[in-house]
Amino acid sequence: QVQLVESGGGLVQPGGSLRLSCKASGRTGSTYVMGWFRQAPGQEREFVAFINFFGTATYVADSVKDRCTISRDSAENTLYLQMNSLKPEDTAVYYCAAGTSATIRPQSYPYWGQGTQVTVSS
Repeated sequence: QVQLVESGGGLVQPGGSLRLSCKASGRTGSTYVMGWFRQAPGQEREFVAFINFFGTATYVADSVKDRCTISRDSAENTLYLQMNSLKPEDTAVYYCAAGTSATIRPQSYPYWGQGTQVTVSS
């Protein structure tokens, strides 16, 4: 099993920045690919970004690619999402996920964190 714990969410004003973190523990050999998803109230879970183990391959959704950067410290089993120029529409619960397939499909990730709330509001 893999345990994922997110942190770093909160309330931020439009135009502000946040850095989300996700610490993995347990059988981290199963976390070759790690990703971020988000889910706003009443909406489906949406892909944000994923990154491979070595950090050499990343993919960021078009909706955020100019404002978000995904990175990881594999030695520390920690995933990051730097979000800049935040907009109210970025408000959602952000989830960390881990698996072995580089995909935007949430169904392909067997491990999930509990989520961290990001609220963008003035």
